[in-house]
Order: sequence, then C-alpha cells, then structure tokens
Amino acid sequence: MSIRVLNTLGRKKEDFITREQGKVYMYVCGPTVYNYIHIGNARCYVVFDAIKRYLIYRGYEVYHVQNFTDIDDKILKRAQEEGIDWKEVASKYERAFIEDMRSLGVSFPDVTPRATENIEGMIEMIGKLLEKGHAYVVDGDVYFRVDSFPDYGKLSGRSKEELMAGARVEIDERKENPLDFALWKKAKEGEPFWETPWGKGRPGWHIECSVMSLKHLGFGFDIHGGGEDLIFPHHENEIAQSEAYAGKKPFVRYWLHNGLLTIRQEKMAKSVGNIILLRELLKKYHPNALRIFYLSTHYRSPLDFSEERIVEAVKAWERLENALENVEFLIERAPSGPSTGLKELEEAVGKVKSDFESSMDDDFNTPRALASLFELAKEVNTFVSLNRSLSSEARKLLQEAKKRLIDFSLVFGIELGKYGEGFIEAREASLKKLASKWDVAGEKGEEILNSLLKKRDEARREKNWEVADSIRSDLLSLGIEVEDTSFGSRWRVS
Repeated sequence: MSIRVLNTLGRKKEDFITREQGKVYMYVCGPTVYNYIHIGNARCYVVFDAIKRYLIYRGYEVYHVQNFTDIDDKILKRAQEEGIDWKEVASKYERAFIEDMRSLGVSFPDVTPRATENIEGMIEMIGKLLEKGHAYVVDGDVYFRVDSFPDYGKLSGRSKEELMAGARVEIDERKENPLDFALWKKAKEGEPFWETPWGKGRPGWHIECSVMSLKHLGFGFDIHGGGEDLIFPHHENEIAQSEAYAGKKPFVRYWLHNGLLTIRQEKMAKSVGNIILLRELLKKYHPNALRIFYLSTHYRSPLDFSEERIVEAVKAWERLENALENVEFLIERAPSGPSTGLKELEEAVGKVKSDFESSMDDDFNTPRALASLFELAKEVNTFVSLNRSLSSEARKLLQEAKKRLIDFSLVFGIELGKYGEGFIEAREASLKKLASKWDVAGEKGEEILNSLLKKRDEARREKNWEVADSIRSDLLSLGIEVEDTSFGSRWRVS
C-alpha cells in the first residue's frame, strides 16, 4: 500500500508521489525567535518529526529544512523590553528553542537557515517580482500585487472576497488592494535595515520562507508543513509570490497542516493567562509522555490540553514500558520448557506491523498506529502471565515482540527503557543508608538495590517475613515498588 496524504491544496487525499524517487524534500516553518516556545508551538515540531521518522522507516531519504525567523517586529519589541540588542534577542531564543527541541527528543533538521543570512536572495526575488509587474513600491515599502495572481486563495479554498471579509487586513490607503501584502518594509528610525534599490529596510515575513525553501529544496519540493493558522495568510502568500516569481506551478507538491492546541477549550493567550511554556511542562513530565499526548490525536484535528490528558499519556507510556520490562524479565529468568499461547503471540507480532504501517500510510494516522502498539503490549503481558518456562520458539517470538515495541515506538521518537532513567541515581544517598542498615554490599545505587532484593529473597525463602516486609517498606518509602514473581523479585517505580 502506498502512502496517502490529505493535501491542504485541494483538500483531498492523494497518493504520495515524490519529485525524486526515494527522496523527500521537506520544509517546516520554524519559530520567530523572540520568546520561549509554548506547548502549542511544540505540537507542530513533534508532528512533523513523527512524519519524518516514518518516511525514513519506509525507506525514504528525507532532506529536512526548517528556518529561524530572526528579524521581525516581535523581536524588535522584545529587544526594547529587555534592553538588549535585537541580534542578542534572536540568538538567545534560538538557543532556547534548540534546547527545548532536544529535551523533547525532536530530531534536528538537515539545514536551519536564518532569515538575516538570506537577505540577498530576498532582494533578488523582490526585484524579479517588480520587473514582472507582480509587485509595486510605495514610499520605500514593496507590496505584492494580489490581483496579478489569479490563483490567489487556492490554498485556503476561498475567494478574494471571502478572504477580505474574514481577514484582519491592515488598512493602508497606499495599497492597490487591501489584500496586498508586504514583501519589504521601509526602515523606521532606529530600526535595523539593509540597502536595496528601493531604499533602506527589512524583509516582510512571507518572502523569507519562499527564498529559504527554494534555495535549499528547489522549486516543486515535496512537503511544506506548519500549523493550520499559517494557511492564510502566510502559506497562501508564499504560493503567490513563489509561483509568480518562477512563472510555473506547483511551488509545493503537498501542503500538510497540523491542528491547533487549546487549553480546556480556550485558545492560548497572554490576556487569558493560560500560556504554558514547553520547558516548564518538561520539568514535570517525561518527553515520552508528552509525545504520546501530542500523537494520540490525529495531527490535523484540534487538540485540547489538560493535566488529566497528560496523566493519561503517562499511563499509556507506562503500559509500553511495562510490556517491555515483562518481556526482558521473562527472557532473563524463565527456564527452558514448554510454553502456552504461542499462536496468539505469533498472530499479535505479525499483526502489529501491518496495522502500524496501514495506519501511518493513511495520512499519518498516529492514534491508530499507537493503538496497534498497545494491542501488542496487551498480548505480550497476557503471554507473560501464562508462562513459567519458555521454549526456543517462545524466546524467539518474545525477542521479535520486544524489537517491534522498541522500533515502532522509535518512529514516534519514544525511546522505551527510559521510564526509570535517573530514578535510582537520584536516590543513591538514601540507598546507601539502607545498605548500612541492612548490611549489604554495593557502591552504586543499582548495585545496592540488587543486594537489597537478594537479601529480601533470602529472607522470604527462610520465611522471615518481618525482614522481607521491612525491606519492602523501606524501598517503597523511596518510591521503589517490589513485585514478587515465581522467578524472584523485581522492582519498578511506584
């Protein structure tokens, strides 16, 4: 089955056919670096990271470009507020964005061009648009002439009249048409500027992405992504200026847009006071849980945030981790012998691949693909609960189940085996006190914990329930839950 995507341009599902066989050229609109990103911004980057990872999984070579808008009204305003140079503002928040993306496990693009590094290309494109009659100059400002581009509105699916009625168009009597948009802005007193044939100034927002995407990906590249709030005017304007400049179409083959995020059904806004920064949320929750939260809803659908939904995502992550731990524990501890439930496990291992791929091939349906992983986890747990010995065939099947859990989770950027990461190290001082109390060996936290579990197992064999229960209670006070199995004790985060 081939991949099918819902192309915003035309609003219908289409077979995904790339410009070059086996290669995907993808551009995702990056941040305007004037502040820390919030959880709504982050959805876009998790979504397109998952799409990129899946395309790589399917054998494509993906060339990914994502820009930084490092000159903008918002950056200049923030520079005034913070009392620092605008370049320092852009550099500060660019670094912060990179830190946040790394914390969230988002793979980095191949190229991250900055707007200020591509001014020459913008001046060249604007000059060509002026020559061809698609733009005009008014007092040092340059505007794109919307009436010169008959296809204007084709991405948003609305006529110019509808766009006028629904848009917040800045009233400027100097414009030929209120929908005409700025390609170049005349410099105001004290603002940064670049020299051009039509005067000193700086670029408009839309021209930046056209120039940077065309420079690195060429005309007619495969995927242009971003939030649905960019469909109009940003992406509509990109199409107009790029196709008018080139004199051909399409500028982009497939337009993909993720839905917006709300908080308890309200749009995030400073005035409401409900903006949640990504870095603040990452202090409370593991990135694996946040990625499950983002990907549990189809990328085109709206997504509502609440602490309850994040807790659900944490529990969903725990289910995957628990299944992996169960497989590893059984493989390590179970003796050789007959196994039951092989047929059901074999079917589950075979089915997860087809279910996962058919879901992702259908416009990157991540919630359905995740459901196939949870179904495998359920079957694995059932198999583990039924068996006290493993045949060679069972061991092989469990290894395959483990591999599929890990590999398919990684397509979503979810690294299993991370649930207790750093947990024992953080409790090492307390574990050393318990080592002294119970007279067990070990220098590091993990060694001490294993020694305590071994001492407890010995106490249980000797039916010294008081010692066994006391060690269990001491560990539970550190958040370490002990589970007794027929193969000995094991621990997990309580």
